[in-house]
Amino acid sequence: MSATTTTPSTTPGRTPAARVRTGRRTDLPPIAPIPLGRVVRVELRKMFDTRSGFWLIASIGITGLVATIATIAFAPDDQLTYYTFAKAIGFPITVILPMVALLSITSEWSQRSGLTTFTYVASRRRVVGAKTLSSVTVAIASMLFAFAVGVVGNVVGSRVADVPTVWDLSLGHALTIVLGNLISLSIGTVIGMVLRSSAGGLVVYFVLVLLVPNLSSLLAASQGWYHDLQPWVDLPYAQSYLFEGMETGAQWAHVATAVTLWLVLPGIYGLRRVMRSEVK
Repeated sequence: MSATTTTPSTTPGRTPAARVRTGRRTDLPPIAPIPLGRVVRVELRKMFDTRSGFWLIASIGITGLVATIATIAFAPDDQLTYYTFAKAIGFPITVILPMVALLSITSEWSQRSGLTTFTYVASRRRVVGAKTLSSVTVAIASMLFAFAVGVVGNVVGSRVADVPTVWDLSLGHALTIVLGNLISLSIGTVIGMVLRSSAGGLVVYFVLVLLVPNLSSLLAASQGWYHDLQPWVDLPYAQSYLFEGMETGAQWAHVATAVTLWLVLPGIYGLRRVMRSEVK
């Protein structure tokens, strides 16, 4: 009498539990990763979900309108030009945008939403990239708003003061202003990746923006060796070239060197910390 060997049936009618016991499931479709565009849209929505995030972004428009009215009311008639309005409106945007980028990064740890985020999107690089792209989107929209409000302010201001309307901002200068604001935005992104704490990140940001430039200027005024070194290592000093207008290749070299020291190298370190940090 010969022994017969039976093999498990692989017919489609078998239950999922039976198929699991017999080996790997081959009937499941591959799981596609969440598209980057969808992740960016989610991150944009998260920026507006909280009251603090909503009012922080709303303050960009509020301060822009206030700066326009103040320029019309208090600026001398000979300074009512398009560049004056764009500069007045752009200053608060330069201060606010890094805070938007910083809070976008640190929210995963401060609000303890990192477990959910990194479960849906396992690649932390994609999450950081999506947060950066969403911050850049907000920044570009804010700068377009500033330029548009500057146009209105320049036309209204010149009519009120009865002076000629002056358009003294070239396309090249406008692009360097946009680049300067994106560098400011990157400061918040880098601080957020390095510290991953909203409160600590905001403190460090204001120290870097308000205290460090003043100390650097005092050191340059009192120490000759630092006076020549300042444009290479002082990021706000080098960044001012972008807002005032780039004229020489040396200024571009100063910006590139300062950005490398203050943003690129700390950014690489911060990204490594994000990749290796424990999410609780």
